Amino acid sequence: MQTNPSICFYFQVHQPDRLRQYRFFDIGNDHYYFDEFLNRTILRRVADTCYLPMNALIKDLIVSTKGQFKVAFSISGSAIDQFEKYAPEVLESFRDLASTGCVEFLGETYSHSLASLTNPDQFTAQVKMHSDLIKKHFGKKPASFRNTELVYSDQIGKMVSKLGFSCMLTEGARGILGWKSPNYLYTCAAAPKLKLLLRNFKLSDDMAFRFSNQSWNEWPLTADKYVAWLQEAAGDAQVINLFMDYETFGEHQKASGGILEFFKAVVKLVLAKGGIDFITPAQAAKKFDGVAELNVPYPISWADEERDTTAWLGNELQNEAFSKLYALSDKVVAAEDAAITKDFLRLQESDHFYYMCTKFFSDGAVHSYFNPYASPYDAFINYMNVLSDFALRVNNKLKQD
Repeated sequence: MQTNPSICFYFQVHQPDRLRQYRFFDIGNDHYYFDEFLNRTILRRVADTCYLPMNALIKDLIVSTKGQFKVAFSISGSAIDQFEKYAPEVLESFRDLASTGCVEFLGETYSHSLASLTNPDQFTAQVKMHSDLIKKHFGKKPASFRNTELVYSDQIGKMVSKLGFSCMLTEGARGILGWKSPNYLYTCAAAPKLKLLLRNFKLSDDMAFRFSNQSWNEWPLTADKYVAWLQEAAGDAQVINLFMDYETFGEHQKASGGILEFFKAVVKLVLAKGGIDFITPAQAAKKFDGVAELNVPYPISWADEERDTTAWLGNELQNEAFSKLYALSDKVVAAEDAAITKDFLRLQESDHFYYMCTKFFSDGAVHSYFNPYASPYDAFINYMNVLSDFALRVNNKLKQD
């Protein structure tokens, strides 16, 4: 029997724990690393511009369409921790969405980390921590997985499958797909039971990045035009995956530019025209069979033009910081200290390495957004000062024991 094509909307929700200015002379003397004022200020602003108005809009769409509209979120543990501290009403509004039964909350690493690339034990521990957190707040353990920044490889897919997830989201990278379309379900080459949903980066980025770009040859982007593109893509598709940062709505793309009204109009128009429904990742995995295995020998992501991991691990600064951080992993576990473990999680957030990126030519504007540092070198020096003090704390704790 012929089944209708579907649209899967997925939104990433994450806020990092930005570091305070930590000087060389603080090493060994001051163990507090984070700029709570800046973190609170940014979170409160994004709550008011994006999280609260968009959650209200999505709730209204679910109710007004009698449950036909469905979406998925992944919310990092880092973001949930900040919601609890600085904006509990945001967390409550996500719980309100969960109660509709039309929203799926995905699994991921607790601290939006890149542990999957280097430390399987740390990765597994974080995924389990995050799944427990999602169940605590939203009543159900995740069935679908979204790794940090959609980072994926065959080996990562194998680990995710072993953790019990039925499907995983990643990028529809041209280098991996070749002639194949991202608008179908695929399966992991190393774990064929794991289904893969691939991001349609053109249609996703049309909304997330190009909506307000007046030099774009398709500007202004209207709901009629965008839905016509969706219908064209759906003519030969199982599911069109529109994955983007949630902060697109009201923060990256300002509400004054009409992005919220555009989103609402797109949803209403898709349903009015018929023939395409909305679906969550877990529902897509049940509705559609995988059409082929996808071989991904090297990690891919949704970042930059290259769709690889060089946004975080593309230069010597990043690789030195990354390797020195994870070299402490076994010692942190052995220390069995709650404060040390918490700081280790926060220091793993991929954002710290993103701030050290020197790829300013192809994607400079993206890398400067939300970046508290004047240069990648400032980010590296500050992080390494913090890491030096953290290593001292870990070693001193082990000596005491």
